[in-house]
Amino acid sequence: MSRRQVLLRLDPAVHDALVRWANDELRSVNAQAELILRRALSEAGRMPKHAGPLPQRGRPRRRPAETD
Repeated sequence: MSRRQVLLRLDPAVHDALVRWANDELRSVNAQAELILRRALSEAGRMPKHAGPLPQRGRPRRRPAETD
């Protein structure tokens, strides 16, 4: 899935608050901003039906060890 890049200008205080929130939830600022935007779109009934899911972030889950 291709991702678009967006330049977003924010008030420094808003950016600092977003950084703290993202850190609290162990997300990047970009992932946190996308999550917030998606929630707002859904709540407003404006989320496109064809929008893909949020990409999986972080480390892949560890597979259980195979036993012989």
